[in-house]
Amino acid sequence: MKKIRLEEFNEHEIQEAKIDKALLAVGSTESHGGHLPFGCDTFVSYDIALETAARLDNAVVVPPLWYGMSLHYRHKPMCISLASDTLTQVVREVMESLVFWGIRKILIVNGHDGNIASIEIAARDMKVKYPEIGLAVLDAWWVTAGNLLPKDTFEVWDGLGHGGEGETSIALAIFPHLVDLSRAKGMIPDMDPNVKLIWNFEELTDYGASGAPEKATEEKGRKMKQVLVDYLVDFVKRMDRQGWRYAKA
Repeated sequence: MKKIRLEEFNEHEIQEAKIDKALLAVGSTESHGGHLPFGCDTFVSYDIALETAARLDNAVVVPPLWYGMSLHYRHKPMCISLASDTLTQVVREVMESLVFWGIRKILIVNGHDGNIASIEIAARDMKVKYPEIGLAVLDAWWVTAGNLLPKDTFEVWDGLGHGGEGETSIALAIFPHLVDLSRAKGMIPDMDPNVKLIWNFEELTDYGASGAPEKATEEKGRKMKQVLVDYLVDFVKRMDRQGWRYAKA
């Protein structure tokens, strides 16, 4: 079996492997209600990154980031958060290290909503500094999975929600031993579809979760994971053919 986790390589092996692509999973440590573990966002994003890299050539998955920007979730235990500026700098410096060692194709798989802005800033900074690199971000897998699956896959709120139907389903598919559906509770906030109201999570639900986690199933989770990994594998192969640039019509 080929190695894909960077931490398992040694100096000789990494040189022999001729790695040109790195995947970075960014997650969080925070409450996801009474039914999901604190590390849910990292477990999911890291698993997707590993499954994707396993189907690619010359790809490695670097150790994931277990802390994200979670201050808007800290009313529930056990949130451990970085500030937005700190996370931006950490992501930027991880990418700087990869570029230093000659890895010029980077895919970030994000698992947490609070990380999106920081990752975007870090990625933009890197692309401006190193215009020759290929750099891509899956910033919201929970939205992408819903876009790729049939519209009738989910029962409530298109599967959305923090610890909701979709996230709980993919958790059942990846780490079922850490899911306690007997404690699954969520609420669905009435949110404007066009204007973003900035919130702290306690404003959206009385629980540590939103959406309808009780509607989750392992089958839905397997479908979510499959379409995400298939799409990312196809994306990376397509980018390799295109030089990690948009195709021109």
